[in-house]
Amino acid sequence: MADPEVSVIPQALIEEAKRAIESDRMKQTARCSVCSEECAPNSTEGLCWVCRRLKLSAWRDSDTQMPVQE
Repeated sequence: MADPEVSVIPQALIEEAKRAIESDRMKQTARCSVCSEECAPNSTEGLCWVCRRLKLSAWRDSDTQMPVQE
């Protein structure tokens, strides 16, 4: 039988993991510049995932419109 005093995972590694989790929890989340919801993690322009998606859709729609012939 295994000795209950012996740990498979070194205590230093456990403490480091606990500190990493705590620092993630303490991070302030950025707010969307349009609607003030939490920003999407991959947003470089400061938008939540909904506003980012709407922006991308609007760009795509404006690209597909035909220019007016004079």
